Amino acid sequence: MENFFKQKFSESIKSILPIAAIVLLLGITIAPMSTSTFLLFLLGVLCLIAGLAVFTMGAELSMQQLGNKIGSCLAKSKHIWIIAFISFIIGILVTVSEPDLQILAEQVSGVPNMILILTVSLGVGIFLAIALMRIVFRINLSLLLMIFYILAFAMCCFIPSDFWSVAFDSGGVTTGPMTVPFIMAIGAGVAGARSRDGEHDDSFGLVALCSIGPILAVLILGICFGLEGGEYTMSAISEVENTRAGMSLYLHSFAEHAKDVAVALLPTILFALLFQLITRSFSTKQLVRIGVGIVYTFFGLVIFLTGANEGFKPAGISLGTTLASIGNGYVLIPVCMLVGYFIVNAEPAVYVLNKQVEQITAGAISASTMRLALSIGVSAALGLSMLRILTGISILWILIPGYVIALGLSFFVPKFFTGIAFDSGGVASGVMMSAFVLPLAIGACSTLGGNIMTQAFGCVAFVALTPIISIQICGLIYSLKAKHAIRRFTTETEVFFDYSDSFQKTVKPTRR
Repeated sequence: MENFFKQKFSESIKSILPIAAIVLLLGITIAPMSTSTFLLFLLGVLCLIAGLAVFTMGAELSMQQLGNKIGSCLAKSKHIWIIAFISFIIGILVTVSEPDLQILAEQVSGVPNMILILTVSLGVGIFLAIALMRIVFRINLSLLLMIFYILAFAMCCFIPSDFWSVAFDSGGVTTGPMTVPFIMAIGAGVAGARSRDGEHDDSFGLVALCSIGPILAVLILGICFGLEGGEYTMSAISEVENTRAGMSLYLHSFAEHAKDVAVALLPTILFALLFQLITRSFSTKQLVRIGVGIVYTFFGLVIFLTGANEGFKPAGISLGTTLASIGNGYVLIPVCMLVGYFIVNAEPAVYVLNKQVEQITAGAISASTMRLALSIGVSAALGLSMLRILTGISILWILIPGYVIALGLSFFVPKFFTGIAFDSGGVASGVMMSAFVLPLAIGACSTLGGNIMTQAFGCVAFVALTPIISIQICGLIYSLKAKHAIRRFTTETEVFFDYSDSFQKTVKPTRR
């Protein structure tokens, strides 16, 4: 266990330190921060390193084991309606208290918080059921995604433009650190039990469909009630006078997040206990291991969220405000692209996805390859987000062509790459995007005098889009290399046999 924790701690340091170094370098050069913000950020870095290490260890011990077992048991059921109903309930339970969703709901004034949260949770529940039915009936993922995204863009014609960004952002924030480990593990369990011969193809795609469910649900909400995005009221940056005040702020925040995470974990724990009482799937030793993992998950996520919200959020607003005032704001584009390249590695859910991809593909797609593709994609997303803040262009001018490219690529890459790519878009838009990147965009947009609801919001949606394209391009390269290797092997084999035949003809007379 000690070596296990050291490994997770080392991985956490490698993930957090690059983005921390970039922010600190900007803070002491072109974008100076107040002493208070700087102090809170340093404390936030420590919290993120410790929180990410503990969370990833807990997720491996508990959520992935629990999800795999539930998925495999669901797949053995002969009643399709049972699979659909239970997955619907699971989708709602793991989403209703997702921390990312709560952050977004608090910032949208046009809709009561609980109405938005319940709407998004229903969307995830319905589409988790659809995603599992896709595995059971082996329905093509690309076809489903194309139908649902065309439907989403068509529905945008019937709601105010102020609400577009909120709707597409809601799809990104739902697939966060609470939902991704559980949903992906369930998908792997169902795929492993139902479709042995196509396990790679079916193990991924659940997060992708669970991301589009909230988009459609929120768009329907906007159509039915004629809702608008509302006006954003920018909150004041926390200021502390000394280290004691900073620690007091963090302890208060820790208590608040502990309550939120406990509420978020409770439905999953109760469901797991009910599942164990009915199925008796886990031994006593396994239950103890899962229990320890849940405790690690709880404390890791609380520490991580405390650091992200109290340390990185004020730093994001401060950086965005300062950078927007330099060179008419165009310095935002290269700086945010650099930030985006490194910040995605600090997402807890990204770690879960990368490990599962590496395990399921038996190392054919390494975690390092996934990290590189995700980093490039998120870097491009933040560059586009800042460009939109500077120019004010509609979010649909980027999303529609982007998804046309992403869906078009899905017909030219191996099927399991499509599932991985669309899942990656969901997991990349997690806690760090809502707690650091979105505040940075809000600070920049406020300084430049733009409309925060239509221009700053939407950056999470871009982060959910661009990794889909970058990872599918990796899949295209992988496919082309595989075909080239097969052709080369075939050619060399043919040459060998031709040479062998000619050699035999040459030596035959000599033997006579």
